[in-house]
Amino acid sequence: MRIAVIGCGPGGMASALFLKRAGHDVVLFDQFATPRPLGSGLLIQPSGQHILGQLGLLDQIRDRAAPVSRLSGINMHNGKRALDMQYCFLGADSHALGIHRASLFQLLFEAVGKADIELHTGCQLTAVAVDNDRVKPRFEGRSEEVSFDLLIDASGANSPLASGQVRQLPFAALWTTVDMPPGTEIADAALDQRYVGAHKMAGVMPVGINPQSGHAGAALFWSIKPDEMAALHQRGLEAWQQEFLKVWPEASPFVMQITSLDELVLAIYRHRTGIAVTNDRIFHMGDAWHCTSPQLGQGANMALIDAAAIATAIEHACSLAEIGAHYRYLRSDHVKLYQALSYIFTPLYQSDSRILPALRDVTIHYAGRLPLVRSLIASVVSGNLGRFN
Repeated sequence: MRIAVIGCGPGGMASALFLKRAGHDVVLFDQFATPRPLGSGLLIQPSGQHILGQLGLLDQIRDRAAPVSRLSGINMHNGKRALDMQYCFLGADSHALGIHRASLFQLLFEAVGKADIELHTGCQLTAVAVDNDRVKPRFEGRSEEVSFDLLIDASGANSPLASGQVRQLPFAALWTTVDMPPGTEIADAALDQRYVGAHKMAGVMPVGINPQSGHAGAALFWSIKPDEMAALHQRGLEAWQQEFLKVWPEASPFVMQITSLDELVLAIYRHRTGIAVTNDRIFHMGDAWHCTSPQLGQGANMALIDAAAIATAIEHACSLAEIGAHYRYLRSDHVKLYQALSYIFTPLYQSDSRILPALRDVTIHYAGRLPLVRSLIASVVSGNLGRFN
């Protein structure tokens, strides 16, 4: 079949690679004149690593990433553990991979080029028309008509085809990437965070190679409400650095590398669960289907799983209707589970509540190391809980 994939994010490029490998004629579209990644670091969980392994890219990913063996966090208000998870509870060799989004993007983009997948840039999707046997995407400022057997919408949370009610989350995050300071114990194979209740969060995560310098790098992030950005810029860089270091003084070697507030990128998060299939010819994946907060670190990983699932559904279906049914069968329960977990957990870590972080601290600090609880937490974070394999 001739298949259009809209979006050069991890899910879009992975789905194009799977479908090209299966023998389909794949055309990839992206809105940017030059496709590029957005953001700083992310965690490739064991679930995402499995998909990248199927694409033959996992070894290359490991070369540019850093192993992350645990997630940890302390509430500085009371000294209790607010986050305490170790991947070894999934198996001795289990871990996440911290990587810069630019590194993941570059490896997938190079693989798309090597696979000789047709790519069109500067294509902002506005609408889609469907007749009896073809689907025709419409792009802003382009009058020429192109048609396909199927269309996969991987164009992100702002997709014009996305469904479901969108709720912008009250807390966002500032992200940047710095070099890993020599001799630091922070972010030593860990995503490490410090909290003040749930209304302030500072974090550091190893990302393997920093693409900007070529050295070992770390992602630095700070929770903030979007409407507080103007006040932050008015106070200036030094005031923000002092606010960060008041929460986490030991992070000074990371924070003091930042020389301008312009180096900080604001990430705004939304929660929505739409539909997986619009009709027999249009399928949604990643944030175009399900978007949520980053608390469980599942965004890119779930998009990668979606990519493998849609390719599997197309491969095994005997009709167009069966593709959608099989895709929903493979993914819907897992998506709903993680959307629900994110909805529950996000206020525990980013909210103005005083009660919720207290409950979080008591649960994690005192019960988080019980064998059953720690195994459940590890399964949730790995991305494999409830997943159909």
